[in-house]
Amino acid sequence: MKKHSLSVILITKNEADRVEACLKSVVDLADEIIVLDSGSTDDTVQICQKYTSNISITDWPGFGKQKQRALDKATGDWVLSIDADEALDEEMKLALIKLLSQDNIKETSFRLPWGVTLYGTTLKHGRSARAVLRLFKREGARYTLDEVHETVIPAAGETGKLDGLLLHYTHRDYGHGLYKAGQYAWLGSQKYARKGKHSKGLAAALLRGFWTFFHIYFIRRGFLDGSVGFIVAMTYAQVNFNKYVGLWLIEHKRS
Repeated sequence: MKKHSLSVILITKNEADRVEACLKSVVDLADEIIVLDSGSTDDTVQICQKYTSNISITDWPGFGKQKQRALDKATGDWVLSIDADEALDEEMKLALIKLLSQDNIKETSFRLPWGVTLYGTTLKHGRSARAVLRLFKREGARYTLDEVHETVIPAAGETGKLDGLLLHYTHRDYGHGLYKAGQYAWLGSQKYARKGKHSKGLAAALLRGFWTFFHIYFIRRGFLDGSVGFIVAMTYAQVNFNKYVGLWLIEHKRS
């Protein structure tokens, strides 16, 4: 028997081709599903309406602020933050049901192992072999207000790890991957500039790119994911290089 209520929060824009799989994976677990849409021009909102009436149409203030807005609307004991290109696998759904049926949960947050799936391959190594903090007690939790790569700061306490996989279908195709990489790099440049971080020059940007590739492909064994592992390592290297080039251009007002 369920002992704790669960709010699922989701931010969307033009995710009609992916959001239904996400919502199907959580609808039987959630006491409420909260969607914040920042101006979809496809059928995203109509699809979400099949699963929840708690939908708000908003502007786009950045990832951190938008997720904090969604969190502010949540009322459950626990919050699951999920993206439109993600879905819980069956093992993780069962693990979540079991967790919410416990009388007392000692942890205040949980990391969910990522099952990043690209070009038909579910990656098991490299930077994709991570567990992301997405499940947390609502009370006392907040998001950083960063433009990109926001993080949730849970209430003080232990952090556990849930069984199963949070499947992540991150790119529709290679062109979409290139678009996202460029967007995240430039947002990262602006974030670093706002925080007063320095680029240390273009040579440093190049070295950061080389180091990123080496770290992901060799140290974190991305090579074990085959050709897709190589593509992913190169993509992360390009993003890091471009992020610091953007920061350098902001510093020199040459953008």
